[in-house]
Amino acid sequence: MLFSPEREIASACGDQRLAESLINTASAARLPNEFTIMKTRFALAAFFLAFLPPTNAALDPAKIEELTGLKGKQTENVFKVSAPRDDVKIAVDGMPMAPFLGLTSWAAFTETKPGSAMVMGDIVLFQDEVNPVMSAAFEAGLAVTALHNHFFFDQPKVLFMHIGGEGELEKLARGVRAVFDKTKAIRTRNPTPADTFANERWPERSSISPAPIESILGNGESKDGMFKVTIGRTTSMHGMQADKDMGVNTWAAFFGTDGDAGVDGDFAVAEDELQPVLKSLRAASINIVAIHQHMTHEQPRMMFLHYWGRGKATALANAVKAALGLTKP
Repeated sequence: MLFSPEREIASACGDQRLAESLINTASAARLPNEFTIMKTRFALAAFFLAFLPPTNAALDPAKIEELTGLKGKQTENVFKVSAPRDDVKIAVDGMPMAPFLGLTSWAAFTETKPGSAMVMGDIVLFQDEVNPVMSAAFEAGLAVTALHNHFFFDQPKVLFMHIGGEGELEKLARGVRAVFDKTKAIRTRNPTPADTFANERWPERSSISPAPIESILGNGESKDGMFKVTIGRTTSMHGMQADKDMGVNTWAAFFGTDGDAGVDGDFAVAEDELQPVLKSLRAASINIVAIHQHMTHEQPRMMFLHYWGRGKATALANAVKAALGLTKP
């Protein structure tokens, strides 16, 4: 079939009238001969096609399935792999739950340019899987963007961890594989989800020494052998400032003893700070227990992550301080 600029432009932009208008403009120029007219028409077609927005090329489903180890389905420009969470029986309010009822992990890929893609996913996890799987995601170059529950009165308790990433398709797919492989390894080793971080008993009474922690994190407050430090952040909502006393803050509460302490707390972070802070806390073996928002329409947008750790009080304080150093004052 002969090349037709009208056909190529119309096919590219989906607008036959626009294509004809461009060609008619060239024809109306009364160029000296038909050869010159043809060259002009080719030039117009090439120019127009060069400035069209790129379209998503088709992904390679077979390659994604091979790399992730999961089966998937194609929908327009998205290829989605999934894995039903059927290895452990789950009940909500006494009702046995099938994976179809929201207990299926998935990861969806869409191509951004040839060889590159974006991935988003939601991973169904039990409590003892969350932090090892989160670390596996970070090591594979993925981001973790949310961690929350979808149910009340679920047995065993189920969490949902959202992942994302952009870059080379193969690397993203291998990252998704790492997440699922880690989950499988944990359940293969211990088929029944754990209901505690560790089996070690906690000290019966708290007796945290404030001074060493204050030397690391700054002034705080004591109560019944516990110690808490609060660091404020500032944002605005509906034209009003919201700060430390309105709940926009990072805090760390210490309990137990100096040698066997626990810490729980909440980090208020800007969106660009979330991944560095999460990675810093996980590198220090601090457990992440929730990632979510507390507000809407705030500027700048703030994310909140809740954490839990155990160890020497000063080591925990230093872990918090290191993560704080990745946020703006």
